[in-house]
Parts: sequence; C-alpha cells; structure tokens
Amino acid sequence: MISRATSFLPHLPISQPDWLRYAVALGLAVVLALSGWLFAPPGLVSYGLIAAGLTLALVAGVLAIRGHIGQGAQGTAVAKLAQFIEKDASPSFVTDEEGEILTSNTAAGLRFSDSKSDTLAGTLRMLFANPSAVLYRMKCRARLDGSAREDLVTRRGHVRLAVHLIDEDSFLWRVEDMPERAHSGRNAESLPVPMITTGRSGAVLFMNDAARALVGERVKALDRLFVSLPVQPGVVNTLSTKTGPVDVMVAENNSFSGRRELFFLPAEPNGNSAQGPGFEALPVPMIKVASDGRILTSNKLASRLLGVEGTDGMSLGQVMEGLGRPISDWLQETVSGKSPKNSEFLRLTRKDKEVFVQVTLSPVTEKGEQQLIAVLNDATELKTLEAQFVQSQKMQAIGQLAGGVAHDFNNLLTAISGHCDLLLLRHDQGDQDYGDLVQINQNANRAAALVSQLLAFSRKQTLRPEVLDLRDTLSDLTHLLNRLVGEKVTLTLSHDPVLKSIRADKRQLEQVLMNLVVNARDAMPSGGEIRIETEVNSLATPLTRDRATVPAGDYVSVKVSDEGVGIPPDKLQKVFEPFYTTKRTGEGTGLGLSTAYGIVKQTGGYIFVDSVPGSGTVFTLFFPVHEGTAEVAPKASAPVQSAPPKHGEGVVLLVEDEAPVRAFASRALRLRGYTVLEAESAEDALRTLEDPGLTVDVFVTDVIMPGMDGPSWVREALKQRPDVRVVFVSGYAEGAFGDSQPAVPNSVFLPKPFSLNQLTDTVHQQLH
Repeated sequence: MISRATSFLPHLPISQPDWLRYAVALGLAVVLALSGWLFAPPGLVSYGLIAAGLTLALVAGVLAIRGHIGQGAQGTAVAKLAQFIEKDASPSFVTDEEGEILTSNTAAGLRFSDSKSDTLAGTLRMLFANPSAVLYRMKCRARLDGSAREDLVTRRGHVRLAVHLIDEDSFLWRVEDMPERAHSGRNAESLPVPMITTGRSGAVLFMNDAARALVGERVKALDRLFVSLPVQPGVVNTLSTKTGPVDVMVAENNSFSGRRELFFLPAEPNGNSAQGPGFEALPVPMIKVASDGRILTSNKLASRLLGVEGTDGMSLGQVMEGLGRPISDWLQETVSGKSPKNSEFLRLTRKDKEVFVQVTLSPVTEKGEQQLIAVLNDATELKTLEAQFVQSQKMQAIGQLAGGVAHDFNNLLTAISGHCDLLLLRHDQGDQDYGDLVQINQNANRAAALVSQLLAFSRKQTLRPEVLDLRDTLSDLTHLLNRLVGEKVTLTLSHDPVLKSIRADKRQLEQVLMNLVVNARDAMPSGGEIRIETEVNSLATPLTRDRATVPAGDYVSVKVSDEGVGIPPDKLQKVFEPFYTTKRTGEGTGLGLSTAYGIVKQTGGYIFVDSVPGSGTVFTLFFPVHEGTAEVAPKASAPVQSAPPKHGEGVVLLVEDEAPVRAFASRALRLRGYTVLEAESAEDALRTLEDPGLTVDVFVTDVIMPGMDGPSWVREALKQRPDVRVVFVSGYAEGAFGDSQPAVPNSVFLPKPFSLNQLTDTVHQQLH
C-alpha cells in the first residue's frame, strides 16, 4: 500500500530464487570435491573431480557477488530517483516490470491514502476503471519511444498520465491534474441544469450534482439510463427512461474524440419542460417559439446573441431573416413533420453588426399545444468565409469575362482605328470626309478608354509605371478636379513636407483620384469640403484590416475624405464590387470604385474605406515608397523624336490570326517601306522560316493565338535566328503571358489598340 511504499528503503536483498540457485551450485561443488577426495583412487580422476568442484564453487561465489552488487546498484538508483520526485507536486511512482510500486512521493501518499494495494494498477483503480489495460499500453509505447503520455477523463476530472522508461525493469509514472474544459468536469458541478458527459461508446465520463439528483444514482453507461439513445446533436430529443419521458439536448464537445454533453430539460411543476431556471441557465442560446412564430421566451445567451434586451411580443421573423420564404411556413412544416430539414442558416436583423446563426428547430408538446425549441449557433465566421469564397469566385469569373471581352474589343478597335488612320493619310483637312474620319478616330479612342477600364477592373491592363512625386501629380490634376467638383464643393489639398516618391502609372493613378473625388462630390449634394491628404507612413509591424495585410515598411498614403451622407455598414463591404452602385439609374455604372481597386492592387498598393453614416467617408490608399534611383520621365513638350523617323529598311514577319488587324498592320508597314511577310498562325510562321535563304529582321506577332502562342514560337525561331528583334502585340496585358517562362530577349510589347504611327515607330526603334 502507499504508506508502506513511501517509506520503502532501497536496500534490496538478493531474491529467494537467486539464493536457491547459488546454494544448489555450491552444494554440487562440495559433492564433486568430496567425491574426488574420498572415493576416487588417487590419480587424474581424483584431481579432476576436485578441480571441477572448486571451479563450480568459485563461479557460484562470483555470481552471488555480482547479483548482490547489481541489486545494490538498483537500490541506489531508486533511492536517488525517490529523492528527485519527492518534491514534485503531482503524484509520482516508480514501479518494476510487474507494476509493483518500488517507491512513491508524498503527493502520491496524500492523493491515494485510501489505497491498500502495492501495485500501480490497484492504486489507480480508485481513479478510473480498468487501469491495467491503460498501463500495459503505455508501458509498451515507453519501451519503444522511451516515454508515453495519455489524457484521461476520470471520476475526479481530467488527468494526464505519463510514464518514462528508467531501465529494462523499472518505470517512472506521474499523474497530473489538468484544467477542466468548458461545460465539463468539475466546472459544471454548479450548473443547475442536469448534465452528463459521455464518450464515443456511450460510457458516462461525468455527471454533475444536478444530474445525479435527477437520476438518483451514478450510472456508467447511457443504455442503463435511456431506453432510446440520443442521436441528433443540437436538437432537443424526447427520450424514454424507466421513470418516463424526458427532454434532452445533445451538444458535440469534440467531434474527433466523440465526446458529447447531454443537458436535461426536466419538466417543471407547471408542466413546461423548456422554461424556468434550468432553461435560463443552459449554456446554449435557445428560444421557445409558438407554431405561429411568436417568441414565447428566450434565455440570456439567446437574447445576447440577438442583440435585444427582451423578446416579449416579438416574432421570429423580426429578429432574423434570409430564409427566402416566410419563416412561418418553415415553422409549420417542422411542427407537422413535413420538412426533413429542420436546420437553416439565417441572418439576424441586428443594426450594429452582421451576424449569421444556424437555427435548429425541435417540436415539443406542452399542455396539448405544439411548440418549437430553437437552438441557435453563431455561424458568422462560417458564413463570412463562405461569402469570401463566393465573392472571390465571382470576381475571378467576372475578371476573366472582362479580360476576354476587352481582348476581343481591342482587336476590333485596332482594325477600326487602324483603317481610319489609313484613310486619314489620303485626306487632308480641306476634304469633306476629313471631319467624319476624325469623329470615327476619336470615338474609337473613347471606346479604347472604356475597354481600359474593364482591363483595370480585371487587373489585366498594361501599366506604364514611372517614378512619381504625388505633389506634382496632384498639382497637375488640381485644375481638372476643381472643374469636376463644381462650385458648391471645396477641394483642399494637404501634403507631407517630406513626401517620398512612388512608382506607378501616372495616367491610371489620375483616374483613381478622379473616381474618388467624383464619388465624394456625389455624396454631398448640398456641398461641403473634399480633403486630399498625402503622408509618409512607416509601418514597424504589418497592418491587418479588411482581410488584407500590409507588410511592414515605408508607404505613401493618400486620403480622400468627404463630409457626405456616408455608407451604411451593411453596404461598406460591397463598394468595390463591379456594377454595384447606390446611385440612380443613369448616374453611375458601378465600375468606378472597382476600377480604382484594380488599378491600386495591380500597382502593388492597398485601398481601404472607412465611413460613418451621416458624417462622411474616407478612402485611404497605401503605395510602397520607391527606393531606387529617380527616373526622369519625358516631358510632353519635349518629345523623344522631334522628326518622323526614317523607315523603309528591313524585313518584317507579321504573325496575326485576326485578318482585319493583319491587313491593317501589313499595309501600315508597307506604307513605311518595309518588306512584310504575313502568317496567320505560329505554325505558318515557322514553316516560312524553314527557308535558310530568307532574311528576317523583326518578328511582329500576336501573343494569344490558336495553337502555339506567340512567345512559344518565337523562342523556337530564335534558336536558329538569335539576332532577330521581336515586337509582341496583344489585347491582353503585358503581364498576362509568359510568367512561367524566361523573358524573350530583344523584345518589346505594344498593347492593342495601336495606331499606325505607334506600330511603325515601334518597329523602327527595334531596328535601330
């Protein structure tokens, strides 16, 4: 027993079986020696028997000494281990291979003072059932890994049993009490609602005082308590017991371990099974609902989740929505048993924040009247993740659609504007058709700008980044912005005196600022002030908000704030969605903010929005500070080429699958004096290049074509003609292709739609 084992001294005598073996060996040695001395005639036989007896006696003595020394060493090791574990606050034991306790500490003596067993299995039997199987399993694992550990739910709570292998024949065991989990173990003793925790097999792991008082005894398995077992978590189950029916709600504690918690809803004296102190104290949000949808009562957790002080006089449809049909129909189907699905995800009608709940209905009968118990589970995080996934899928699909539409439109616009350029070459300003041709050209350019918006939204436009000082950019834009806001609105600019440079596409950045200013103007129909502030921000740690993370570093921020009507919280998350607008029909397309979002993200920046209804809105843009050497952008007043370049020298292989675009490009290049070879596909181009006597100076090729794409066939052709220059043209963005392949040497990119001069100038620059 523990008291004796605690005072155990590590002076271990040699065991009785060992002494018996030594005595037998010594006796045999004496017999052999005496036989040789007394009975055998003098000679070799006599001397041999005497020598054998003496040798056997010597061996027995050596074995006895070694055994005694080994037992003494083991005792010394156990004594040192006993001193080591004595100060441990958790019960600790040292056992041999058979499980007999060799020593234990004071904590073990206090914890298991009632134990009369000299074995660990017998001592732990007062803690949990069948400890022998657990100890054997852990000993096997300790022999393989050196140690083992298991968490156990016992009659006294949650404990952790650990074992360490000391040597081949001894083990160190430790019993540690663990903090109790929510709604389980001793923390639930004070819960007025009867509660039982069960394992996967239905074994009862814990019963609180209220459950023991209700049942009248401690039971070890559910089948000894219920005639029919509960099987539906989250639902109020009416179960039959030996004393009559009882309502039980089952909650999953840990789906992996199979633990479940059963909360009893015993009938009150008035016959109401879901009311009174038990219902109010349940650690689960619950509502009692009449069949017509009236809320009869709710516990504190449900009222807190609904965001209301009390539910008296309210209906279920007033506190939640989103079923897609009248909630009363759902309630009637559940009461009548027609609906196999009694669980739905609904949105609460709270004004302060967006909350989703999973509502599970269970029909009950009280005083002959059909009613429902609604169990609520907060599903906001789940629905938020689902909404994010759906939104990302929708944005991806619309982005692909926009990119594809823009590509096809760019091909059409290239052909329209290109042939218009060809006609303008044959008409001067005095011609009566000249004005019509100019109108066609200008409208084609307007259409190209609209397509650019689609590409900006899908983040597939081609940016022309340059190093910018936002003070200069806003200064150049101020005159246009003042014209946009009108006379009722005041535009105020405020700059950081030490503003750093950023790298962005100036034209696209101006479009972003114009969109934000126009939205701010429309939010103030009676006038007000729009402030544009620039500032340098240094983030020591990453900034996380709105499902985005801004890495640590230096940024230039641009804030566009207004004093307008603001944006309601439920609409704030949708402002960057394409085609979403709060303006009347004809006043907005819903592409402005989505385009701004696409441009900012493609530039490598971040955009956030904050709004208070009735007070105004603030859009904040973060752009990484450019750390490289400042680049000097060419001024509009000083073009790179003051005179048209000289053309006419060189052979161009033109590869384009769109016949109208190919016809325009071919005529444009020939007009400049180039020799043009045409191919409608990559395979056709490679067949043309099979002629070894053919000389080609420039490849002008579309990127996306049926069959082999532009970069692929160019890489193949450059193996035999490494000095040929390349001009890629495409209706997609420059970064929309070739990311997984190395860049093509001596190549430039020309986005569609391009004009006659843009095409011929690009080819000329490649040749020179």
